[in-house]
Amino acid sequence: MEENFNEEELGDNIVILNDEDGNEVKFEFLDLIEYENEEYIVLLPMTEVGEEEEGEVVILKVEDIDEDTEEESYVSVEDEETLNKVFQIFKERFKDDFDFVD
Repeated sequence: MEENFNEEELGDNIVILNDEDGNEVKFEFLDLIEYENEEYIVLLPMTEVGEEEEGEVVILKVEDIDEDTEEESYVSVEDEETLNKVFQIFKERFKDDFDFVD
C-alpha cells in the first residue's frame, strides 16, 4: 500500500503532512538522507500539544518535487532492507544526540 504525502513546512523544523485520507499529522524534521541515489526524510511524530513523542521515527522516500510550487511528495518505504540501511545512516549521524534502543 503506497501512501502519498504532501509537505507544508511551518518552521522550526515542524512539518505537517497530509496522509492519504487528508488527515494532518505533525512531525519534527530530523534529517534528509541520500541512499542509493534516492532521498529519504527522517521524521519524528509529535503529539497534539507539540511535544515530541518517544518512540520510532518515520522514514519516507522523497518522490516528486513540483518545480512550480517546490512542494515535495513522500511515499512509504516498503523494503525493510532499505529502511534498515537508511536508519543505520541516521543512527550513525546522530549517535551523540539520541539514545537509541536496539
